[in-house]
Amino acid sequence: MTRYSDRAVPDDVADDPEAPIRALCTAGKWGSAATAIVEKYGRELLEYLVAIARSEADGADAFSLYTEDLWRGLPKFRWQASARTWSYTLARHALARVRRDPARRPGRKIALSDAPEVARAADQVRTRTISYLRTEVKDRVAQLRDELSPEDQAILILRIDRRLEWRDVVRALAEEGEKGEELGDAEVTRRSAALRKRFERIKTDLKKLVARR
Repeated sequence: MTRYSDRAVPDDVADDPEAPIRALCTAGKWGSAATAIVEKYGRELLEYLVAIARSEADGADAFSLYTEDLWRGLPKFRWQASARTWSYTLARHALARVRRDPARRPGRKIALSDAPEVARAADQVRTRTISYLRTEVKDRVAQLRDELSPEDQAILILRIDRRLEWRDVVRALAEEGEKGEELGDAEVTRRSAALRKRFERIKTDLKKLVARR
């Protein structure tokens, strides 16, 4: 297994919210690092998955697959993007696999026998988040968003709710088979420009929906 422990932690980590995670990776503590990522970003990832899947069951199954992919892929993660951005890429790809494979539904959970602390963190996030989503009363904006395509809704969530920079939105939306963190600068710039144009169109569509209501 390729290890990340030979990569030095930057000196200017004081302003890096992921510095503790990087330090765990540098020390080769993959279980602790994966647990920290799940605890830090798990709820927002699961909410995102349920929203774009339009299904609690599919979103939860994709979250389970994401957790396994995170654990298995973390030693090879090169930190060319943040762990948060990479997690959104993994989550989106996990949902694509759930949609392709009906055998993964419903309620399939991944057993991480080699990393029980990661499995516990994922279960806690899943339980708390699903409970919240089931009792949440959606406001009008959220209801209108549900009328957009899942792809457009994903762009809104990543850009507005998660406040990702456009370059990170591009990486998070990388297609399966692509490594979003490794996309070249020119390609990221091209896709960022295209997403900005699509974003303006999405806002126009939302205004039209509001007018009709």
